[in-house]
Amino acid sequence: MLWNMSYQVFILLLPIVTIPYVSRVLGPTGIGINAFTNSIVQYFVLFGTLGLTMYGNREVAYNRDNKQKLSNLFWELSLLRLITTGTSAAVYIGFIVISGQYQTFYLIQGLLLIATAIDMSWFFQGLEEFRITVLRNTLVKIVSLILIFTLVRTKNDLWLYILILTGSQVLGNVTLFPYLRSYVSKPRWHRLQLLSHLHPTIEMFIPQIATQVYLQVNKTMLGALVGVQASGFYDNSDKIVKILLAVVTATGTVLLPHSAHSFAQGRHDKVEASLNKSMHFILVLAFPMTAGLAGIAPVFTQVFFGAGFEPVSNLLMIESVVIVLIGISNATGVQYLLPTDLVQTV
Repeated sequence: MLWNMSYQVFILLLPIVTIPYVSRVLGPTGIGINAFTNSIVQYFVLFGTLGLTMYGNREVAYNRDNKQKLSNLFWELSLLRLITTGTSAAVYIGFIVISGQYQTFYLIQGLLLIATAIDMSWFFQGLEEFRITVLRNTLVKIVSLILIFTLVRTKNDLWLYILILTGSQVLGNVTLFPYLRSYVSKPRWHRLQLLSHLHPTIEMFIPQIATQVYLQVNKTMLGALVGVQASGFYDNSDKIVKILLAVVTATGTVLLPHSAHSFAQGRHDKVEASLNKSMHFILVLAFPMTAGLAGIAPVFTQVFFGAGFEPVSNLLMIESVVIVLIGISNATGVQYLLPTDLVQTV
């Protein structure tokens, strides 16, 4: 848990450095174009992953004591992920062709689909090897930070800003490949059963649609109906809320494989004890964060984002309540229903 919490503190501090700079350099329109085009590609990322991230995390935790089963599971889910993400990418290319506007930005955002296809972080999280993913993510974000401050200088550098964000995710996922040799053996192609995972991943994917689409549809609708600036205002507000949510929900990623492993061993008492501790931790943090953010929103917006972002203040006050709601949802869903295979009850 220490590694994951340390990383959450790091990503808590990083946007405090980058957001004020990027907001002032790119302005509301630049921030809005990035937010709007990114919200579109995230739908394709969502359908490309098809619930495989959470499902893979849990199944790795179930089977981590059997190397042969673990290896088969890795290759089955990795190949299935390549197929689903590849299909989603093909549809996305068709969307770019007919979109007409922001095609360059859509194309660069499409690198996220490549990053998704080769993402192996779910495997290491299931093994509770958080040190590997934390070190990788920290290094990638530091490099991205340096590139942003060095290369993004004017509003015309928006494409470069998006390229840095998306390209760094691709590079970061590639760096995980060398670590796999210690845990995974060569695939036995004739023993792989990809289709056996399709039904449970779809079952897990359905509740994710409700939460993940909710996160993106606001930016999409604002950009389409009001204008990209409105997407930018909402995106900046959402980033601040997500920074606080990262701290509140940090225990979820850590306790999922731990709870799944305990459940697989029949230790239901340990699963319930972990849930109780986690819920207490989340509520103690979430309520003060919600009240504090709503209270300082007007002054914070003026100082942090600069001129032109005044509408963000009201958005922060309204959106702050989701810190409590998503925190509770994370505890019950990710830390209990998912590891105990009760997703169908959601």
